[in-house]
Amino acid sequence: MKTILNGKQLAITIDRLCHQLIENHLQFEQTVLIGLQPRGIFLSDRIHQTLQQLLPGTHIHYGKLDITFYRDDFNKGTALHVPNETNINFSIENKKVVLIDDVLYTGRTIRSALDAMLDFGRPAAVELLALIDRRFSRQLPIQPDYTGRTIDALISQKVRVLWEQRDGKDEVILVD
Repeated sequence: MKTILNGKQLAITIDRLCHQLIENHLQFEQTVLIGLQPRGIFLSDRIHQTLQQLLPGTHIHYGKLDITFYRDDFNKGTALHVPNETNINFSIENKKVVLIDDVLYTGRTIRSALDAMLDFGRPAAVELLALIDRRFSRQLPIQPDYTGRTIDALISQKVRVLWEQRDGKDEVILVD
């Protein structure tokens, strides 16, 4: 097990990502944030919360998207897929959408999210924010616009993102 980001580094990384979003989207009038269920919402909650602190009085549309039924492996195998909640109570029609996920690995989750997102309108543009980019493991041509940390990991290794509210501490680790 190797620590990629400790709690303090994770907080600094989230703060940096928020400042990059502010730099590119200013007051967020035409921008919406969408966290991907299940694990991306811990990051998207923090991003939204930090942006609200940095831009007091600014309303930022924020939703959570479940992609369970859009996955390309949905009917494969014997595992039962249990959906999470989708909570998007606004239109994304002609908006700039920032998809937020914790780890970008093969790109298949993001492809599924793009399909699912179209049920809520046709966005003007879509950007991707990923806390961790496992850049050499991509199966689809998908790249993040905002990256917390880029790592090179073996296929046999797993990246785990731990969150205070779920795991008791904030940390990103690489597990063999």
